[in-house]
Amino acid sequence: MDTHIDLIPPMEANLGAHILVVEDEVAIQELITLNLAQAGHETEVAANGLEALSRVQDMLPDLILVDWMLPGMSGLDLVRRLRAHQRTQRVPIIMLTARVDESDKLLGLESGADDYITKPFSIRELNARIKAVLRRRAPQITEDPVLFKTLSLDPHHPPGARPGAQRLP
Repeated sequence: MDTHIDLIPPMEANLGAHILVVEDEVAIQELITLNLAQAGHETEVAANGLEALSRVQDMLPDLILVDWMLPGMSGLDLVRRLRAHQRTQRVPIIMLTARVDESDKLLGLESGADDYITKPFSIRELNARIKAVLRRRAPQITEDPVLFKTLSLDPHHPPGARPGAQRLP
């Protein structure tokens, strides 16, 4: 496979995300992890779907890159299983695969992937798509009070600002 290599200058990315790379081809694993590390990200690698499911039990990544054609369980089945579990259903997933047909792209996205990149791929494009997916999943700042059961967080009235409120030590 002829994958285009573009090294990313380390200062270009500032997200510092923890990314799980699910890829069975060692050369592609190394290409991705090297370049993501240079972009300031931490990576973990899983060579198949079962290993990926095991890893997400130990740590919850900020994003998962999934190859479609994995040994044992396909990447498509892995995405479906990740979306079916509450712990991983909101983790952004990007499929990174050699399957280029429009029907495959639609199936990948409909299965729950947030984005779909075909091989060969540009590392610069991969990094840009990672940034975009993470940006869309970032918590949004609000001016409205946030309510959860009996707890209220109001940006206009920080703790201790109201009469009688106590500050925590």
